[in-house]
Amino acid sequence: QVQLVESGGGLVQAGGSLRLSCAASGRTFSEYSMGWFRQAPGKEREFVAAISWIGGSTYYADSVKGRFTISRDNAKNTMYLQMNSLKPEDTAVYYCAARRRATLKAAEMSDHWGQGTQVTVSS
Repeated sequence: QVQLVESGGGLVQAGGSLRLSCAASGRTFSEYSMGWFRQAPGKEREFVAAISWIGGSTYYADSVKGRFTISRDNAKNTMYLQMNSLKPEDTAVYYCAARRRATLKAAEMSDHWGQGTQVTVSS
């Protein structure tokens, strides 16, 4: 079992940057593929980025490629999402997700979810 806690959300102007963090409990963080998803009001939860549990391969939604960077620090049980060149359409609640020893590229694949952190980008 793993518990996830996101932080780092906030209000930023278009073109600005934010870094989200996801802190995980437990001693097997390195065995989990980790991902970020987001949900805007009235829309379905969508995939943003993921990093695999083995090899550290990264995956991104087309809408964030070149602007967002996902990373992890297994020693700190923490995953990050560096978000640059933010746009108003990036406004959403961002959720951290985890899946043990398997790929994570869609919301239905996740075994665990954080509570979410709000990101608001003003124009």
